[in-house]
Amino acid sequence: MAQLNTNLQHLFTIAQKPARIGIGLMSGTSLDGLDIALCKFTGSGLATQCQLLQFTTIPYADFFKSEVRSIFSRRQVDLEKVCLLNDFIGAYHAELILQALTNWNVKPGDVDFIASHGQTIYHAPKRLHRQEGYPNATLQIGDGDHIAVKTGILTISDFRQKQIAAGGEGAPLALYGDVLLGSKAGEDRILVNIGGISNLTFLPADGDMDKVLCSDIGPGNTLIDMFCRTWFDKAYDEDSAIAFSGEVNEALLSSLLKHPFFGETPPKTTGPELFNDEYVRKAQERSGTSHIDHKDVIATLSAFTAKAIADFVRAYLPKGAQMFVSGGGAKNPFVMQYLEKRLYRTTIADTAALGINPDAKEAILFALLGNEALAGEPLHIGTNPSVLMGKFSFAG
Repeated sequence: MAQLNTNLQHLFTIAQKPARIGIGLMSGTSLDGLDIALCKFTGSGLATQCQLLQFTTIPYADFFKSEVRSIFSRRQVDLEKVCLLNDFIGAYHAELILQALTNWNVKPGDVDFIASHGQTIYHAPKRLHRQEGYPNATLQIGDGDHIAVKTGILTISDFRQKQIAAGGEGAPLALYGDVLLGSKAGEDRILVNIGGISNLTFLPADGDMDKVLCSDIGPGNTLIDMFCRTWFDKAYDEDSAIAFSGEVNEALLSSLLKHPFFGETPPKTTGPELFNDEYVRKAQERSGTSHIDHKDVIATLSAFTAKAIADFVRAYLPKGAQMFVSGGGAKNPFVMQYLEKRLYRTTIADTAALGINPDAKEAILFALLGNEALAGEPLHIGTNPSVLMGKFSFAG
């Protein structure tokens, strides 16, 4: 009988372990830094048990942010820059992983796998690109082979491509982790993540997988952060200081909410390719609000994020569900207060109430997808593709 080569034997050994140590990586559109979650997994699928051992966010250098923004969500870019950054980001993320492991006194050899989301540079669902003959598409860079070779750790990456190949839109992938870690019998739950884009997962009390809904909602922090950088030279609106100093302009808010995306039936996905500075400029032109104070624009964009979430919940989800929030938007007081006023009958807390660090949640979810790729089986959830995701890169 032929023997497995060393790499395949290593893969088989990890998959057969009673417990696996994995690292989840998340680098979002805000480009704050690389989220690194060290997790311990036992089991898989609905029997998954996950323990967060360590977590850190290592901030990105200004140079890195500038380079990524030069190609991010742009239809026309320098192709050589895309090529260079694909390799550079993989190697750079590997350096940050090794830095985190050193700080935690963890040896690379003690880690079974790395699950890397990569850096999204363009998201093009068919509902957005509308080009006949072309499918849903998305592109994340930061090559997994570079991470694997530099760290010496098996790396699983590029998760979104399998979901698209099987008929999905490539986002949001939070669905799988939310179901496995957030469900509770007898309790309707809504898990909302307010990152660059807002998305949510509805988890029904009866555990019926056909009732699970996971969808993008609209902009999360992306517009707020963009206009804070443009007008106030700030990365984000810390403690909502700018938003609270302004007033919501209802005419602009109404114009922002008039895009056909908001009327489309979920599940659906979107990104900064739609919700960007040009989108806001056109909304201001339509509403005659191009002259308003920049503080009022920030306040209105913050209300836009919250109202889009509230409108979605009221339109599609049952009353009485408990809401748990994560992502940078969970720390935005203006957004959270506006959301609570709109959903005054809904109990809202962050995911720490579920034992899930709200800052680490997305990195944990990708570590979980890595564990599923190694030891799981395809799981049927609603209308979503029943597939295992991720491409394997060996260290040698």
